[in-house]
Amino acid sequence: MGGMTLRTATAPTVGTEPVTLDIGAPSFADVVAVAREGARVELGAAALDAMAASRAIVDAIAADSRPHYGVSTGFGSLASKHIPVERRVQLQRSLVRSHAAGSGPEVEREVVRATMLLRLSTLATGRTGVRPVVAETYAAMLNSGITPVVYEYGSLGCSGDLAPLAHCALAAMGEGDVRDASGTLSPAADALAAAGIAPLELHEKEGLALINGTDGMLGMLVLALADLRALVTTADLAAAMSVEGLTGNGAVFAADLQALRPHPGQRDSAANMRAVLAGSPMLSRPEGFTRVQDAYSLRCAPQVHGAVRDTIDHAASVAGRELASAIDNPVVTPDGRLESNGNFHGAPLGYVLDFLAIAVADLASVSERRTDRFLDVARNHGLNAFLADDPGVDSGHMIAQYTQAGIVSELKRLAAPASVDSIPSSAMQEDHVSMGWSAARKLRRSIDGLGRVVAIELLTAARAMDLRAPIEPGPVASAVRARLRTRVPGPAGGDRYLAPEIAAAHEMVLDGSLLAAAASVVTEQGGELV
Repeated sequence: MGGMTLRTATAPTVGTEPVTLDIGAPSFADVVAVAREGARVELGAAALDAMAASRAIVDAIAADSRPHYGVSTGFGSLASKHIPVERRVQLQRSLVRSHAAGSGPEVEREVVRATMLLRLSTLATGRTGVRPVVAETYAAMLNSGITPVVYEYGSLGCSGDLAPLAHCALAAMGEGDVRDASGTLSPAADALAAAGIAPLELHEKEGLALINGTDGMLGMLVLALADLRALVTTADLAAAMSVEGLTGNGAVFAADLQALRPHPGQRDSAANMRAVLAGSPMLSRPEGFTRVQDAYSLRCAPQVHGAVRDTIDHAASVAGRELASAIDNPVVTPDGRLESNGNFHGAPLGYVLDFLAIAVADLASVSERRTDRFLDVARNHGLNAFLADDPGVDSGHMIAQYTQAGIVSELKRLAAPASVDSIPSSAMQEDHVSMGWSAARKLRRSIDGLGRVVAIELLTAARAMDLRAPIEPGPVASAVRARLRTRVPGPAGGDRYLAPEIAAAHEMVLDGSLLAAAASVVTEQGGELV
């Protein structure tokens, strides 16, 4: 999304609990810790033994007179060409160099670190046939904060995230560019030397093993899931505050009504909204009150938000299976065979990445609709037009809603699926590809936009609550508003420069401080936000 920044990882953090990679799958938390928090990586003894055992199999196969893909042959549509023993180191080096053909802007540090960690995780299974030193080099690079420069374009999401992974492998060979722990750009050879890491000389199959995986798209999916779990709960908070600020009907979120349609996500979002709305004077019904139903964007918030939650859970189940996978081609089987396969195809990930982009667009859309209701005197139940101090002289939040609308329109375009857009490559050998990397890239942009939309809703709801004085919101919304007011002043006086206030609200959505303020009060009341 043009002009919108994405979250990036910091340099490795001293004292962060190390992540041990063994034959088992890393957890979601492990991926986030290494990618974003700079956690160190250690290789377990079982992983080192498994890699040594499978390497012995590859070494035996390399001496065989029969052709074996990736060991004694070329690649892709050149797989029928036999490569003699004396040229096989050159074969692997040439593979990495030629496939490191990315272009465009640099990919974020956290994405590259997640990609390297997940490729390392597959190496640790012992199913790829690489020597332990290959995995140890990747671990050392992660632990030293050396991040290869990877570019936006180059992966079709099939035969692995080829170009992104090749740029990582190239750096391990001491070629190409990297950024060090401080973010400084330098030649890979210089960074490796400074960290005391010897450049890799790749042997049979090892170059191929470093680039044949879904690690880039999987890493972005895991990071997206972490962001979305926080954002959907923040959206529940925003929706409840909008119901409150619009003096809506909280009774529709009752547990027995929600149980009539037992979707788990709907149940959880409704429970969050009930917890936020508990004890709010703004929901009291005076004598003669005639509004019996709220608009769908308010009344159906748990249904929409809950569907997003269920979509997140489905995507997480796919990601969990992928984390437990050993993806390479060819692969060393547990009984010692070297077999070609198609496990590198990114369709399972591409589909859920696209599915999440649809859910994100709809979650932002319903948030924008709630915000818009605050601004219209025909629908905001007694508030000033556009929440302006002096409507006509002042415009209030009029253009903040325009900003939301512009983002939501962009999110709708980003919801168009990438995974249906296959394009043939490699002389028609790779004639159907997943575009999963592209699906992941646009999802990151979508999540960035969602955070901004929800921030504007929270900012608007808090302003509306101020304008309803002397009536006060409930204890949860009061705590959130007070936390917001540490960065954004109340509505007294005329219009102010609004962009910094939106930026501050967005920062507090991203750092979780507004959600933490709500959760603290809910916990004191004996509840929990999920």
